[in-house]
Order: sequence, then C-alpha cells, then structure tokens
Amino acid sequence: MIRKYCVDDRSAVFEMMKDFYDSPAVLHKVPEDNYKRTLDEAEKGNPYFDLFILEKDGEVAGYAMTLYSYSNEAGGKVVWIDELYVKPAFQSRGLGREFIGYIKDKFGEYARIRLEVESSNDGATRLYRREGFEELGYMQYIIEKDINNGQ
Repeated sequence: MIRKYCVDDRSAVFEMMKDFYDSPAVLHKVPEDNYKRTLDEAEKGNPYFDLFILEKDGEVAGYAMTLYSYSNEAGGKVVWIDELYVKPAFQSRGLGREFIGYIKDKFGEYARIRLEVESSNDGATRLYRREGFEELGYMQYIIEKDINNGQ
C-alpha cells in the first residue's frame, strides 16, 4: 500500500532518512536538521514536494519523496522521484516497482518522470531500467548553500 505521509509517521520517516543517508545509495551524508526541516515542510503542506509511505502487511516498509517542476525540454510538468527508500527487511519484494507504477499512474499527464541513482546502486539501477527509465547522460552541477548560516 502507498499512502501520503502524516504527522504520525514522523519518527519512522526520520529513522528511515537516517538509514537512507547512511547507505551507499547516496553520495554523502546529510545533516539531521535537514530531515527535521523536510518533515516540518511536509506537515505544513509544501506544494513543491510530497512524502509517501510504503506499507507491506500493515508495517511501514519505506518512504519516498517526489518533487514537482516544469521543463521546457520535456514540454511540460516533471515529477522527480527524489528519494525512494525501502527498509532492508522489505527489499526485493516489489515495493520499488509498485511505487514507480503508482507514480506512472498518478502523474500520467506529466511529460517526464525523473530520478537520480548512485551508479554503484546496482539493484536500483536494474529496477529503473526494467521500469523503462533511460540514462540521461547529463553531468549535474550544484552550488550548495548553508541556509543555517545565511550563505
């Protein structure tokens, strides 16, 4: 089952975020204050993203975060699967595939579904290819700002 995040999920999602950002699925750790801000924003109803809970047999099995934008290149709205985490005990049970199917259905009118994956994350890479994702081949650049110090 896939459902929207609610405040009662806060501690479970916080712990899963810690696991996700402590795994080889990501390039670097993220400060725990970021998780708190993200959960605060989700609880306020930030229109730029959604958090989802993945459940299996009545248990919280994972979470996902989607972001929303518009792309001239794609010719329309874009949904980003920004984070998709499945607890180790629930991996290889079809939850990632189920979530991607849910996104394909829910955002069927969107021009593009986009995601990032760490190249060493073989399981995720295989899943995404099976689900029809293609590698873009773009390099990505960022400027990181320390919003806590106003820089």
